[in-house]
Amino acid sequence: MPEVLKRIENVKTFRQASRAPSTNLHAIRPSEFRDTALSKNYIIIPRVSSERRTYIPLAFEDNSAIPNDRCQVIANASLYSFGIITSNMHMAWMRVVAGRLKSDYTYSKDIVYNNFIWPQINDIQKSEIERLAQSVLDARNEYPNATLADLYDPLTMPPSLRSAHKNLDRAVDKLYGISSSAPDTERVAKLFELYKDKTK
Repeated sequence: MPEVLKRIENVKTFRQASRAPSTNLHAIRPSEFRDTALSKNYIIIPRVSSERRTYIPLAFEDNSAIPNDRCQVIANASLYSFGIITSNMHMAWMRVVAGRLKSDYTYSKDIVYNNFIWPQINDIQKSEIERLAQSVLDARNEYPNATLADLYDPLTMPPSLRSAHKNLDRAVDKLYGISSSAPDTERVAKLFELYKDKTK
């Protein structure tokens, strides 16, 4: 691949000619990036997910995981952000605004994530969402040999995981002033009302 080798040689020459000693040091490895900015944690969201699922199976991973191009990634994620994004409140929003691949959901950061209105919270409420989000992860860890696809299949979702999600859903609904028994139409109406206020 002569063009690739030529570019690598150009990088080496550029780094050797730099006035910055730190750049000169990287001339010995011209095929490697000089700097990489790694987030501590990521939320990994599949771009396409079955419409049969109540929840898109999101992963909460550290920077040892390398997502592929079939995923969306939320960098610098926290347990709190994982808790909100994996809640039924966010899923109700996603089911209305996401695109479709045939009948499956196509998650988009530009349409689904960036337009989602987050709740106003205090530190106590944030800690509670973090605790409940960790409970979801703990319930998953009870089944180390199961994939996320297995765990989030509506026919095989373990009772402990379903219960952990329901507890999280109730807490997130409360942040928005929504009853846990409310239909998703009420959740979506509330989110669109908040979106309208935010974009005035």
